[in-house]
Amino acid sequence: MKILIIGGGNMGLTYAQSILRSRIAQKEDLLILEKSPEKAKILATKDIGTVCGNPEDCLKQADLVVLAVKPQDSPSLFKSLSEHIDPQQVFLSIMAGVKIKTIQEGLNAKKVIRAMPNLPAQIGMGMTAFTSTDDVTRIELVMVQNLLNTTGKTVYVEKEEAIDAATAISGSGPAYVFYFMKAMMEAAQEVGFNQSEAELLVSQTFKGTVDLFQKGNNNCEEWIQKVASRGGTTEAALSTWSDIDLENSIKKGAKAALNRAIELGQKQLV
Repeated sequence: MKILIIGGGNMGLTYAQSILRSRIAQKEDLLILEKSPEKAKILATKDIGTVCGNPEDCLKQADLVVLAVKPQDSPSLFKSLSEHIDPQQVFLSIMAGVKIKTIQEGLNAKKVIRAMPNLPAQIGMGMTAFTSTDDVTRIELVMVQNLLNTTGKTVYVEKEEAIDAATAISGSGPAYVFYFMKAMMEAAQEVGFNQSEAELLVSQTFKGTVDLFQKGNNNCEEWIQKVASRGGTTEAALSTWSDIDLENSIKKGAKAALNRAIELGQKQLV
């Protein structure tokens, strides 16, 4: 199976390295299309496959094409690719907000899979939601899921609308976590810890808590109750956050992200 990754940025490089590391494909079967001569030169030194600068040099060779460019670059990309498309090729898009219908019409392609990864994919700990058109066969879908699994966990969703929802939760989610961690680190420094101590305290607490959740049988509310004894320190913090309705503020923020994802998708359709 020949795989072409279009776009040699962070996510394109992440997928290229993950594919090779997992042995889904050998470097002889991996192609990278990068229009920037400077980036292409850098990619060529990484020994991760054949780097090309023009679609006609590599597109027709590919069985699977990964679209890993910025959403705003998609119209010009589609124009440059459309005349070289084979109807049997499968297209996997990780472009945020670009609808399947837009991809199909722009490329005149039938087999399209749309995925929403997140930042931890760069270290093999990502979360990716994906969906596909009916023209994608079961075997092709499993093949792509195996590829996506090289960067972490995946979930298949039946309706494309759920991709926008995943964008708001798991796609944007790392920023929410970093936001909370930043506040906790600043609080740690305000009560006497230095920066490195604060970073260790907070990062290990987050890591340990997530591992505990995954390995245990309790839901979040049950774990909270195990930590927050009546009249104790944890309850004092939770009561403060309850007074400012932090929980609903978090939900409101996630819904704002969802609305923005929908808005961006609609703009791509215009």
